[in-house]
Amino acid sequence: MSIQLDHDELHRLLAALADSDIQEFRLEGEDFRLEVRRNLPASSVLSPGANVHPVAEAPSQQLQTVKVEPSPPSNPPPAVPAARADLVDVTAPMVGTFYRAPAPGEPSFVDVGSRIGVGQTVCILEAMKLMNELESEVSGEVIEILVENGTPVEFGEVLMRVKPG
Repeated sequence: MSIQLDHDELHRLLAALADSDIQEFRLEGEDFRLEVRRNLPASSVLSPGANVHPVAEAPSQQLQTVKVEPSPPSNPPPAVPAARADLVDVTAPMVGTFYRAPAPGEPSFVDVGSRIGVGQTVCILEAMKLMNELESEVSGEVIEILVENGTPVEFGEVLMRVKPG
C-alpha cells in the first residue's frame, strides 16, 4: 500500500496527534518518513538532513519534536534567484513560517556576512505552533537570506545561501 500525504492531510494528522495521548508516532511512505515524539528529552538525536529540534516555547504552546525525512518534492519549490556553484543552499525541511530570531525583538540567529558552523541554529521554522530550530549542515559565511522574517515557506524552498569555508 502506498501512502501519500498532501499539505492539508499532514496538518490534519499533526492536529489529531496533538489532541491525542499518543507519545510517539511513525508513518512511512514511498517518498517520506514522519516521526512525531513528545515529552522526550531535548537531546533527542535526529538523523543527518533532518536537523529540526524544538526550542523554548511560549507557555501556551506544547513542546514536541518533529522529524521529517522527505525525498525531493515532486513539485519544484517557489522560484528563487539562480544559485551560484560556489554556494550551498539551506532549504526548508518542512512547510512552516520562517523566523530569523528566537523571539520578536531579539537579534537574528544569522545575518548576511555571518560566519556559521555545523550544528549552529540559523533560523526557526514554526509548524503547527511548534517552533523548530534549523541547524546548519555546513560551515561558512552566509551570503544571501532569501526569505523575509515571518514568511510562510514550502518544503525545499531555499532560505539562505552559504559560502563554505
